[in-house]
Amino acid sequence: MEAQKIAVDAVVALTDCDRDTVIAFIRKLYLAGVRDPKRLTFKSLQALRA
Repeated sequence: MEAQKIAVDAVVALTDCDRDTVIAFIRKLYLAGVRDPKRLTFKSLQALRA
């Protein structure tokens, strides 16, 4: 759970996206097996760029 919080805080700080949207996306990644906060942040930022 701490990994999700770190990733959400980082993505929101870097992009100013809606926090609820970021939480939902990171939760999906976490449930898919991504547990590392750096990886969660990186994948989220990649998805937002597209």
